[in-house]
Amino acid sequence: MDIIICPTAESAARWAAEAIARAIRAHPTIVLGLATGRTMESVYEILVELHRTEGLDFSRCRTFNLDEYVGIPADHPGSYHYYMNQRLFRHVNIDPHNTHLPNGMAPDLDEECRRYEALIAKCGGIDLQLLGLGKSGHIGFNEPLSPFYSRTRIQRLTATTIAENRSLFPNPDEMPEYAITMGVGTILDCRRLLMLVTGESKADVLARTIEGPLTALVPASAIQFHPDCTVVVDEAAAVGLRQREYYRCVSSSQLEWKQLSICGAPR
Repeated sequence: MDIIICPTAESAARWAAEAIARAIRAHPTIVLGLATGRTMESVYEILVELHRTEGLDFSRCRTFNLDEYVGIPADHPGSYHYYMNQRLFRHVNIDPHNTHLPNGMAPDLDEECRRYEALIAKCGGIDLQLLGLGKSGHIGFNEPLSPFYSRTRIQRLTATTIAENRSLFPNPDEMPEYAITMGVGTILDCRRLLMLVTGESKADVLARTIEGPLTALVPASAIQFHPDCTVVVDEAAAVGLRQREYYRCVSSSQLEWKQLSICGAPR
């Protein structure tokens, strides 16, 4: 695992966005795994900026989102379909047929989970997965006690997650209690992981994710298993890391190398 400590949330988001952009330029048919939430808004703003100013080409990319709420339609302002369209898809030249999110309105949700998992496999798996980190320790919507081998499935959300996300809904009372999420095992199958974490409110859970024991109580700690994982954080999020000075030293000497290596050939 590589830990990159940036001075600010803005510089951390730019580091992540530029890493994604380099990967797209190196491999135009790359399969990207995408995440949502407040932390990712700046990443998508920068990618849109790079598309407009530098011609970053999304036309051959394929994307899979980590999750979607159950019980709200794709055009609902709180849905992740809506989020992705507003933040990224409608502003770049990506083919809508190449963008994939779970269908939270599917009549058979278990079948939808199997379909989504199979579609990822049909595309050859995900080459680069962008991740955030929830205050409950979740990645995707894999809440505490999610098995590390879990696949795409229905997940009941914790009170912590509901409280964290309900303000993103125009009517907070419409915040669903269930979501479809890629499983921890699905995420670990991705060739590369790029986690972005900012803000002091995430400092404790970040420390438990990176430096704590591997435990299903902190599902994000499973990234310790992954052979090619980069965690990009700002100074505020890094405050709880016991080894942060070491990470800072290592990242400063390896920063250029890591920026290049994250563009390696997808499978």
